[in-house]
Amino acid sequence: MPRTATRPADRYSPLYFLGALGAGGLAVTFFMYLMFWVPHPGRAVPNFEDIAATFTTGGPAIQTAIAVAMAGIAVFVVLHFKSLIWNLRQYSAFKKTEAYQKLKASNAETQLLAMPLALAMAINAGFVAGLVFVPGLWSIVEFLFPFAMVAFTAVGILALIMIGDFLGRVLTKGGVFDVTAHNSFAQLLPAFALTMTAVGFAAPAAMSTVPLTQGISLIGSTFFGMAGVIYAAVAAITAFNSMLHYGTAKESGPTLMIIVPLLTILGILAMRQGHGLHVSFDAHAQAADTLMFLTRIVAVQVLFLLLGMLVLRRQGYFQSFVFGSENSPGAYALVCPGVAMSVMLHFWINKGLVANGLVEKFSTGYWALTALAIAFQIAMIWLVFHLNRRHFGKPVAGTAVPAE
Repeated sequence: MPRTATRPADRYSPLYFLGALGAGGLAVTFFMYLMFWVPHPGRAVPNFEDIAATFTTGGPAIQTAIAVAMAGIAVFVVLHFKSLIWNLRQYSAFKKTEAYQKLKASNAETQLLAMPLALAMAINAGFVAGLVFVPGLWSIVEFLFPFAMVAFTAVGILALIMIGDFLGRVLTKGGVFDVTAHNSFAQLLPAFALTMTAVGFAAPAAMSTVPLTQGISLIGSTFFGMAGVIYAAVAAITAFNSMLHYGTAKESGPTLMIIVPLLTILGILAMRQGHGLHVSFDAHAQAADTLMFLTRIVAVQVLFLLLGMLVLRRQGYFQSFVFGSENSPGAYALVCPGVAMSVMLHFWINKGLVANGLVEKFSTGYWALTALAIAFQIAMIWLVFHLNRRHFGKPVAGTAVPAE
């Protein structure tokens, strides 16, 4: 067989959409700087005008933070869309191969849900970039919300169709689902796609001042959110049973921590809905309730991070797929928990601890806790570029083989 120069990415897998997802998530981590450090009175999120005003009147520290945040958002939004476009092109070609048909006939069919997951992130990333870089966007934002909800509806329908194809096959034909290969949380990917759609759908509930827009946002986001929660519960319970019998599949080990981004998404979804209910529907949540809600989420996230890292360490996952000679597109799943932990820590610190007077904003204690969120962010930045070099870097001599 001839020897050719190949890269791991030349053997395409839909899981490479997770690379685009991770880059988009990192853009959101930089937006957290602006969200909680730039004043934005009367608005749920800061916009270009708020950022410009703070940069003009602020001191060197906030000016540096804004510059870093804007640069980070720009870099990772561009990287997100570059990766997304590459994936869509590769996916189109992949659908014409025998490997695609083989994947569609296996448990791994749910990997296809990485596409709508990345598409939902693309809408979110585009909106973040618009808020930060487009002057005057807020003056027309009410006209943009209906289009955003239509876009999220389309992504949600695509995800439901893909899930329907999978469930329709495995629930009507006995013996086609391999329970022995269900020994990871890989089957939670459809739930991830649905909840990402839901949190984006919930954005108008937090940002709009039009009750009808908020109401549609609340209803739509609740539908996709509940669909995701139900799917996650079923998939997690059955997968854990399989893992107890057969152990965790080594290559899918990072999926043990998929609970972390799921909970961050659901937490932000709940907070967005709560804001909308407060503004237009006279429902009021207490700061203490928010503190306990976010603390419970962080507690569960830490537990699943510990569980996931324990299994990955004992399996030697990092030695094989991050630092070793083996390559797996599933390694990009490691980015999501770190990004989600960074984002949720920002919310916990600011909406939980600061809002209840437990920590003074911009105090030494505040920055000590915020350093944890930034540490997760920096680690994931390194990981994204490291994985990109491994999978998309200079080709090395090897035998070209088709994707499985």
